[in-house]
Amino acid sequence: MKKVFKLEDLDCAHCAAKMQDAIAKIDGVKAVSINFLMQKMTLEADDAVFENVLKKAQKAIKKVEPDCRIVL
Repeated sequence: MKKVFKLEDLDCAHCAAKMQDAIAKIDGVKAVSINFLMQKMTLEADDAVFENVLKKAQKAIKKVEPDCRIVL
């Protein structure tokens, strides 16, 4: 499954790159792309683990930039 999510309060391009690297290391992630200018994250993972991967991605984002969140 591949979905695009809006990111709220993403303030820094460097932070976006750090988030993308952290999310790419999560088990089950096939592909991830964070576009700082568009404030969007594209996440691809297997359907069976997608919700779990999304929760882990949110935690990874919070570690890098505590105010940023995924708009579901």
